Amino acid sequence: MAARGHVQDPNDRRLRPIYDYLDNGNNKMAVQQADKLLKKHKDLHCAKVLKAIGLQRTGKQDEAFTLAQEVTSLEPTDDNSLQALTILYREMHRPELVTKLYEAAVKKVPLSEEYHSHLFMAYARVGEYKKMQQAGMALYKIVPKNPYYFWSVMSLVMQAISAQDEKLSQTMFLPLAERMVEKMVKEDKIEAEAEVQLYFMILERLGKCEEALEVIRGPLGEKLTSELQSRESKCMMLYRRLRRWPECNALARKLLLKNPDDWQFYLSYFDSLFHLMDQSWSPPAKGEQCSEGAVHHTVAEAVRFVEERIAGEGGKDARSLRGPYLARLELVRRLRERRLPQESQLGDPLERMVQFFVKFGDKPCCVTDLNIYLHLLAADQHVQLVNRLSEAAPAGPAFPDDTKALQRHLCVRQLSRALGLHHALDAAAKLRLIAELKAHYRHGLKFGTNALKTELQFSDMYCLMAAHVYIDLWTESGDEEMAWQSLGLLHEGLSNSPSNAQFKLLLLLLYCRLGAFEPVVDLYASLDAKHVQHDTIGFLLTRYAQSLGQFAAASQACNFSLRFFHSNQKDTSEYIIQAYKYGAFEKIPEFIALRNRLNQSLHFAQVRTERMLLDLFLEADIVLSLEESVKAMCLSAEEDDIPWDNMRDNRDLTVFTCWDPNERKLSEEHRRRSLEEERAWLRLRSLTLRLLALVAALGHKPSSQNSPAGAENGVADKSSALRGLLAQLSQNLLTAAQLAERRTQYPFLGPPASRLAAALSSGACQCQAAALQLSLHVHRLDAVGLDESSELQTQMCNAFKSLAVQLEEMLNKCRGDLLDLKEGKLKIRPSLLENLVFFVETVCVVLWVAGYCTKVLRPLKSSLQKKKKKKKDVSAAQPAVVCGFQELTANLQDLLARALEHIRGQEVGITALKMADLSLEGSTEEESSFTRAALDKLQSSHLRSLQEAAELLKKRADTLKNLKI
Repeated sequence: MAARGHVQDPNDRRLRPIYDYLDNGNNKMAVQQADKLLKKHKDLHCAKVLKAIGLQRTGKQDEAFTLAQEVTSLEPTDDNSLQALTILYREMHRPELVTKLYEAAVKKVPLSEEYHSHLFMAYARVGEYKKMQQAGMALYKIVPKNPYYFWSVMSLVMQAISAQDEKLSQTMFLPLAERMVEKMVKEDKIEAEAEVQLYFMILERLGKCEEALEVIRGPLGEKLTSELQSRESKCMMLYRRLRRWPECNALARKLLLKNPDDWQFYLSYFDSLFHLMDQSWSPPAKGEQCSEGAVHHTVAEAVRFVEERIAGEGGKDARSLRGPYLARLELVRRLRERRLPQESQLGDPLERMVQFFVKFGDKPCCVTDLNIYLHLLAADQHVQLVNRLSEAAPAGPAFPDDTKALQRHLCVRQLSRALGLHHALDAAAKLRLIAELKAHYRHGLKFGTNALKTELQFSDMYCLMAAHVYIDLWTESGDEEMAWQSLGLLHEGLSNSPSNAQFKLLLLLLYCRLGAFEPVVDLYASLDAKHVQHDTIGFLLTRYAQSLGQFAAASQACNFSLRFFHSNQKDTSEYIIQAYKYGAFEKIPEFIALRNRLNQSLHFAQVRTERMLLDLFLEADIVLSLEESVKAMCLSAEEDDIPWDNMRDNRDLTVFTCWDPNERKLSEEHRRRSLEEERAWLRLRSLTLRLLALVAALGHKPSSQNSPAGAENGVADKSSALRGLLAQLSQNLLTAAQLAERRTQYPFLGPPASRLAAALSSGACQCQAAALQLSLHVHRLDAVGLDESSELQTQMCNAFKSLAVQLEEMLNKCRGDLLDLKEGKLKIRPSLLENLVFFVETVCVVLWVAGYCTKVLRPLKSSLQKKKKKKKDVSAAQPAVVCGFQELTANLQDLLARALEHIRGQEVGITALKMADLSLEGSTEEESSFTRAALDKLQSSHLRSLQEAAELLKKRADTLKNLKI
């Protein structure tokens, strides 16, 4: 609890027990202790605030806020109270109240450096850049220290970055910041590297590259010492922006002479070389070629330079450098792109790759290095390369006798796959390849017998590659036994290498593709994803959770992701404050960009929408409960807070290790189409959620004599909003259907297919849209009454019948055996499970609309009966819409009964399956044990999914009994 030990306050001894209780999480005792203290010392403000913190942490937010506001209104100036209030408001997610707190403190104690500093940081938390600038200057006037002055300058830069008008940034904020720094430069008051970095940032944003270059190369540039070659890297960047290619080339050459293994300088060297060639640049007749030294402007000079780096890359004891060898291949690539004949001077790419392998084949990076340049080989050279590499590997027994030999053999196998040689094999040859890879994997385990659990086995990649070949056989032939074998092999690998993330990721993907989510939860948890990984790989978990019927786990997964996104705001503010404190000004825009990237994340929008829908499916029964749930979520039907125009796809779609050839890898077109489908699905889900919120807000319209003033307008507004959202839903359904018709096939290790196509083929989207459209008819009926609505009632009766038919069709698409074991062969149809989930969701939506029908029809029917009594009309005929609704509820009861019976039949069938009867050809007893254990998990997961679906349908069946008019 803050720095209470440093505050010399006579009340500190009295407050210490409360601090201790709060620090230990004993919040109730903290409240009791605070109450005891306040009985004796009523005016002890800090005790009240500490009590408020205890109340806040025990869920009594309203009491805590009242108590905090009571203390805040007294404008305290003691450090204990201010720090405690700061902690409390941060826990309440109300950082804007901290600014008011310190504004009052600064007015009372205007010369306090500490309070002015806290005020500046309070403004930083809420992004009040203009007030930060003013607070920084006020602080500098009180205590003229450089950091405070540059806080103010940086705040001006942040105003420029956040300004909507770019012109305003370039003409006002940045020039003012530049003048403020220039004033310090002229007065020779620049002291720290951070101040030079800030000056450079300002000049760069103003586009004053020449001036920035002068700063870097001048005396101020000498202060840039924290990063290696910081000055040179900045000069290189400026030369590129200024298109001063001679200087760029000469500087890159000079730096490569010092460090011939720095890849970024090779790229700058080649870029500048070819720009100079395009410009037909030639050195001046007299004088230096440029300020940075000699310039290379011909291919011959570049070839000679690269060859010299290779020739002189170290003596016998020196570490071999990959940079020069890769630079030669890079130069070949660029020359070939330009179709320049000098390519032949560098030799045959195949020979150069063999030479690279001889020197670096025992390093894991050899594969990724060479993979970039495999396209330089002709098709008939692929087998030749593999043969040459196999020859280059040291001869020995059948299996490698040390880890270096193992790595060389593994490298050859990985490159074989990258060249497409594995994919060209027939099924029998692939099975022989798998047997070879498994034998090498198990042999290699002897090199890691003493490895820690957190260390990977040397031969793990053999196991992973064998699993990939199994997946090839499964996807090409449809033989599901290959999927089971892959599962078993990966579990075997995980037992020997418990920390291997690639095993876990591939297991996670396989289980999800096979319709089992239960094992995935533990697998994902064991990955121990950190910070931004919840955004980049979180989709692997949340995409399948709900679609596979694990509603409770899906809700937990969404909540887990949302906790990270919600903490992002608070955490980023703290990073920014630390950056100000330590003068890391160049990091502040990066932190802001990170916050924006996460706020605009596709995954964030998806989990937020799905979590709210899940909460409704799990908790909201009849329409009244739906209304309460919507209120608890603070869900507004009128507002769409998803940043559609600025949405960012932060998914890491290359998280899986993949050695496939380029034509089988994920392409940019795949990425684009996946994003389009995910956005379309998100729009449909978001519109469905907003329409449900609107249905919950709709109620029976009271009679005109009882309706309060303004009620008519409110009803009209809701009616208009309902029509608008339904029109959007209809339009988006058309767009979604067009996207689904493309039937895009993604690589197995690429993005998971969106739920969009499955939802449309199951009929869920169409049925839910029809149900929500019905709510508009009900709303109109409420407005006109039962007397004058015969045509509308006919429309509604037809809609009731249509809904029953559509739900019947959806249930038929769920029929079939999810798991079936016949003659030792196991068959699985995960699409049936996904269809069942869509059926359950659609039933929920239909019942909520039916609940709204009940809410409207019940008082309308009662009103009609009263009118009949007055007119002494004794006819027993029910209005058509009432009969139609009663028919719908009867059909729904029958439908739910049959659905539950179908699920019970599936549960009985799956429970009766004995995985021990499964035939696993060609597997050893140990391999079979791992495979059967994996299949047991799959069986258990499917049972759990069916049980959760059944529980939800039972709740809806109970709800249906209350829908009586």
